[in-house]
Amino acid sequence: MDKKECHEESSSSDEELWRRIPTSSVSEDQESSEEQVSGAVYSEMHQMISSIYAELHFMFKQDYKYDQFLGPEGNVDVELINKSANKYSLRFPTAGWYLWSATGLGFVVRDAVTVTIGFGSWSQHLALDLQHHEQWLAAGPLFAVTAEPEEAVAEIHLPHFISLQGEVDVSWFLVAHFKDEGMVLQRPSRVEPFYAVLDNPSFSLMGILLRIARGTRLSIPITSNTLLYFHPHPEDIKFHLYLVPSDALLTKMIDDEEERFCGVRLQTSPSMQPLTFGAHYIVSNSAHLEIIPTELKLSYRSPGEIQPFSKFNAGQMKEPIQLEITDKRHGTLVWKTVVKPVDIQLGAASAPRTFSGAAFVRENHRQLQARIGDLKGVLDDLQDNEVLSENEKELVEQAKTRQSKTDALLSMVEKKGDRALELLFRSLSERDPYLVSYLRQQSL
Repeated sequence: MDKKECHEESSSSDEELWRRIPTSSVSEDQESSEEQVSGAVYSEMHQMISSIYAELHFMFKQDYKYDQFLGPEGNVDVELINKSANKYSLRFPTAGWYLWSATGLGFVVRDAVTVTIGFGSWSQHLALDLQHHEQWLAAGPLFAVTAEPEEAVAEIHLPHFISLQGEVDVSWFLVAHFKDEGMVLQRPSRVEPFYAVLDNPSFSLMGILLRIARGTRLSIPITSNTLLYFHPHPEDIKFHLYLVPSDALLTKMIDDEEERFCGVRLQTSPSMQPLTFGAHYIVSNSAHLEIIPTELKLSYRSPGEIQPFSKFNAGQMKEPIQLEITDKRHGTLVWKTVVKPVDIQLGAASAPRTFSGAAFVRENHRQLQARIGDLKGVLDDLQDNEVLSENEKELVEQAKTRQSKTDALLSMVEKKGDRALELLFRSLSERDPYLVSYLRQQSL
C-alpha cells in the first residue's frame, strides 16, 4: 500500500468515527444554551467522545493533518497566522464537537465561533520541581486560546497523559490559567482518560496540572510513546529512540525536528503498560550495538524544548535487530520491537527531503541580521571557503553599524546562490549553535 492509499484509509477511518457522534448532540435551538447539550443525548455524546479519544490514542497514527480539525461536517482548515509565535486561527462553522487530532485539543460549541490557538512552555511559567507546600506535575501541553464569541463554546477538552489507574485521584487534576495576575487554578468539570473538560470556559494560556500533597510518595502512571527514527545512509544507518509522555503535540514536534535531519519514523507499538513518571528505563538491542545513553528517564519537557533520546549506529544493517526497553528498578520488559532491513528500505523510499541550510538563511534573514554574534569568525570562514573575496570581506567590515555589516553580508551571500548559503549556515551552526537551534525551534 503506498503512502497516498494509507492516507486515504486513515481519513475514511476518521470519518467513520465521526459518524458515531449523535447528530442531535448539540441542538440548533439557540434560546436555551443549557438545553442544547443536556439529557440522555448529552450523556451519549460524551460516551462516544471518550471512546473516540481512546481509539485515536491507541491508533497512534503518523498522518494526522496538523492544519485541520475533525468536525461534524468534515475537516475544518487551520490557518497559521503567526509562524514565529506558532499561532493558529480557524472558524468552526456550526454547532458540534471538533478535535485537533494532531494535539488532542477538543471543543464542543453551541454555534459558529472563531478560535485562535497558540502554545506555551511550562518551564517559562512554572518551576516544576518541589514547591514549598505542594508538588506540581505538568500533565499535558499549554494552549493559549481565545474564542469570539466566547459564550459559543460549551466545553473545551484539554489533553493529558496521566493514566487513571492505581492511586491516581481525579481530585489532583487542576486547570492552570496563566494571567497578568499570575497562575489561577480551576477544577475541571470532569476528568476523562485522555482529556479533562471545562464547561463554559474562560480562555487564557491554560493546561492541565497534577497537584500532589508534599511528602506523598506515589508512583504516577502515565501513558507514553516510544518513537523510533532511522537516518538512512548507504554505509551507516543511525537510529534515535525517544521515550516520552503520550502528548500528540510533543510527538508532532519531535517528528518535525527529526525530519529536518532526514529522520524517518518507524511505526511501533505503544508501551505494554502505563509507565512511571520520573522512573529510569534501560534500552538494549539484540545485536550488541553500542547505545548512547543506555538509560532514559521518563520525564516531560514542553514541546519545542530539546528532547532526550538514545542513539546507536547499525552499519549497513543486514540482519533484523530486536530493541527492548526494561524498567531499571524492577527489570520488567515494558516495550519491544523488531526492525528488519526491509523496514529500512521501505522507509528510505519515502524519506523526507534533506534539510536546506540555504532555505534556513533565507527564511531567517531578519533574525540573523539582528543576532549574528561572531561576525568576524563567519567572515573568516566564508573567505577560507572562497565564498567571499578579500575585497568583499573588507566591504562588509567597512559598513558603519553592526546591523548594516550583517545586512551587507547576508545580501552578498544570498546573491551567490545555494552553495554559498549552505556554507554560511555551516559557519553559523559551528560558531553560534544556540542561535541556530533557537531559530529552528521557532519555525516548528
